[in-house]
Amino acid sequence: MSARHSWTTWIAPALAGAVRVALGVLWLLEGTTKYHAHFGSADIRLVADSARGNSRVPEFHKAFASDILTPFADVFGVVVPLVEVGLGIALVLGVASLPAACLSVMTLMVYWLSDQLIGQYPVAVLLSAVVLVAPVSATRFSVGALIRRRVAEGSPLAPWTVGLRARWW
Repeated sequence: MSARHSWTTWIAPALAGAVRVALGVLWLLEGTTKYHAHFGSADIRLVADSARGNSRVPEFHKAFASDILTPFADVFGVVVPLVEVGLGIALVLGVASLPAACLSVMTLMVYWLSDQLIGQYPVAVLLSAVVLVAPVSATRFSVGALIRRRVAEGSPLAPWTVGLRARWW
């Protein structure tokens, strides 16, 4: 086996997969911490209020905080931890990793724009970038890969869905 073959076959997918799983664990920890802390509408209102009065928050995000976050704080109080745990599960399992990595970056940017930056968010953005740049490698060793193989073996639609599954699963 050549060094190039070894790198592309085993090492790069193993490293990218480890990055994907690490990102998933970060999201699981973030979401479960919110559940254990009884995160809810009061927390969303606190974030929205602090964003509106913060000079570091862009005006468009202040409008988002006023017009969307505050009126729908009850919904966001439930959805935010649910999204975080969902991202974690999807990334750890390697199912829908590319959409999960996109949503990860978008969620982190919303937190960043709200001036709610904590130390792990820049790390999570970098980990998300790896999954976005190498989605096929990042999911080579995953539940998503097992599903792709099973569908490829028995589905009459397999020839038309291979590319889509490789990118989105």
